[in-house]
Amino acid sequence: MDELTREFLIESQEGLDRMERCLTELETRPGDTALLAEIFRSVHTIKGTTGFLGFKRLEKLAHSGENLLGLLRDGKLEATAPVITGLLHLLDGLRSILRIIEADGNEGDDADGELIAQLDELQVPAKSAPAPKPAPVVAEAAPVAPAAPAAEAPAAAAPPQPASVPAPAAEAALPAEPAEKDAARARAPQTSSAAESTLRVDVALLNRMMNLVGELVLTRNQVLQATAADPNMTLLSRRLDMVTADLRESVMKARMQPVSNVFSKMPRIVRDLSQSLGKHVKLQMEGQETELDKSLLEAIKDPLTHAVRNSLDHGIEKPDVRQAAGKDAEGTLRLRAVQEGSHVIIEVSDDGAGISHDKIRAKAIERGLVTAERAAQLGEREILQMIFLPGFSTAAAVTNVSGRGVGMDVVRTNVEKIGGKVELDSRVGKGTTVRLRIPLTLAIIPALIVRSVQQSFALPQGALSELVHVSAENSATLIEWIDNAPLYRLRGKLLPLVFLDRLLVPGGVHRPVDQRDNFIAVLDADGRQYGLVVDGLADPEEIVVKPLSSALKGIGLYSGATVLGNGELALILDPGAIAMKAGVTISGEEEKLQATGDEALTDNSAAEFLLVEVGGRNAAVPLVDVLRIEQIPVSRIEYIGYRPVLNFEGQLLPVEDSGSVLNVAQENPEAPIIVVVCRDNGRQVGIAVHHVLDVASGADLFEAGSSQRTDGVTLLKNRVTGIVNLGGVSALPAVESADHQWNELAESVQ
Repeated sequence: MDELTREFLIESQEGLDRMERCLTELETRPGDTALLAEIFRSVHTIKGTTGFLGFKRLEKLAHSGENLLGLLRDGKLEATAPVITGLLHLLDGLRSILRIIEADGNEGDDADGELIAQLDELQVPAKSAPAPKPAPVVAEAAPVAPAAPAAEAPAAAAPPQPASVPAPAAEAALPAEPAEKDAARARAPQTSSAAESTLRVDVALLNRMMNLVGELVLTRNQVLQATAADPNMTLLSRRLDMVTADLRESVMKARMQPVSNVFSKMPRIVRDLSQSLGKHVKLQMEGQETELDKSLLEAIKDPLTHAVRNSLDHGIEKPDVRQAAGKDAEGTLRLRAVQEGSHVIIEVSDDGAGISHDKIRAKAIERGLVTAERAAQLGEREILQMIFLPGFSTAAAVTNVSGRGVGMDVVRTNVEKIGGKVELDSRVGKGTTVRLRIPLTLAIIPALIVRSVQQSFALPQGALSELVHVSAENSATLIEWIDNAPLYRLRGKLLPLVFLDRLLVPGGVHRPVDQRDNFIAVLDADGRQYGLVVDGLADPEEIVVKPLSSALKGIGLYSGATVLGNGELALILDPGAIAMKAGVTISGEEEKLQATGDEALTDNSAAEFLLVEVGGRNAAVPLVDVLRIEQIPVSRIEYIGYRPVLNFEGQLLPVEDSGSVLNVAQENPEAPIIVVVCRDNGRQVGIAVHHVLDVASGADLFEAGSSQRTDGVTLLKNRVTGIVNLGGVSALPAVESADHQWNELAESVQ
């Protein structure tokens, strides 16, 4: 069943429930116009929607009932007991068809002829009501009495003398419906499971629940820290941790909605705008089932609309221009949504002309946004970022579509307000992609706690690539200085460094780098990769984001505030704002990678690996598949049968322990272990390791005397290293299978 039909069934059942309540009240208050209007709306809504969905049988029956209700609503017919009985039969008939649609996806056989005829007969007193001269009407009605006997007795006179009403449609209960339909109703469930399985909840209540869960997370963090040294509280704190995590996931899921709610508006926009621009555009939409927090979904409506309009206006060419360039006359605009870790990626891609860097550079100089000297020094990716500047536009003239320079500025501003970021890729002649990276939720995020100037700060893990420790002894040689700009050579690439203490306290007295340990958090913010140097690191935490005051917002380095598990207040660092304030530019390596685009190499010679130690041997995990690195107490590992699993963000994560890392549990249940959480196609798996050593680029290995590449190994740091086969981590068994295996294992032990 598609989502639209499911929503229709739920709303229709709710409408029929209201109709049933109103009908029972109508018998005691037959002249209540409000009740009649409510009943009419319920049937009218069903009839209007069925035409759109193509349910002809349901539409036909609802139309007949709507005619009868229209007469009641307009005062042309009284709500007598027979009329209400007929409407109750209409209610049963509509419910029966809805149950069949839910069970089989179709309306079943059309067996409503008798019921429709009875509903039509109930309208006869109103149709043949006395004209302004009553006597002639009675005389004219006599010859047609066999066809319409109900005309002999007006409905108003029926209640005091029910025996004198001659028509079967105006006495007792209506005749039984066909046997086939009775059988179908007997087979169908008595109530709609779609309606039973859903409950409409006010968004304000969901917001309140999310706030309470946030406070619970804060309390949990404090309890975990307070009881860490008390073995008697270990089990209770573990239980609190698991229940809090499950509750947080449940509340978050209750707030989730599919992005199809936003995507569904785009076909009309594309159609109307392409026609007004004289362009032929085909729209493709992927991943509409991807879910996002409702508040964030509302926030991205405008940015997404702006991005689509820009692609149609600036990106896709007119048919004659496309044909002259050897392209299909019809352009393609693609909307794609996919979840990656704790973010949802929404892409707006076109196969248009792309963006000319020279044109942007010239416009920026013309508008005084940058000097000619500075523009000549900027790389291609930095030039592209100018599109997001306020007031920037490459349009030759102002139209009702573009030219005022507020489109892409709105996109970036609105997305960054909700903690997301915007990425732009473009190749001349090939097309442009605008990528919106949206967090799944704003309320609770994973963060790394760092220390600087004797204070704690929270660093969102979404922007964190890796951590590097540089000891005081090695700082003088590993940290280089070029024109007072610090750099760190990370795997052969120069990484610009930003010292957080110097940024927070400019002009202050700071210890030289060779007299302290330096911890480098490698961050990626809006295409700018840099290392944030801090004084110390603490354990990662799930933090609850609190809004900033206007005074702190003006500083421009923070995105929010939080309360840590130890009760300390901490500001949440904004990696993008720090990069801009520190003047970090996009590196030449990044520009080169951007320029190659889809032509980038995909073999091991261009791949990077996470180097780990497992069971005394080194192993390589493809870095592209690594989602997170978790350090947890071994007591958090549980078992299904003999398989170790981890409750990871409310889901069971199978853990591979080929190196016997979990054996430490026999000595100390609270001993820390490291689990590398990886992506394996559509699932997630965990690898238990002893140590995480480094991140390094791999190289292909070939059999001697041949060009046959050796799979499963790579040359990593001049050593042959085996690549972990994530596909070899078997899936979790079914519950029955696990119990069976456990019983077999127990028997073998006995």
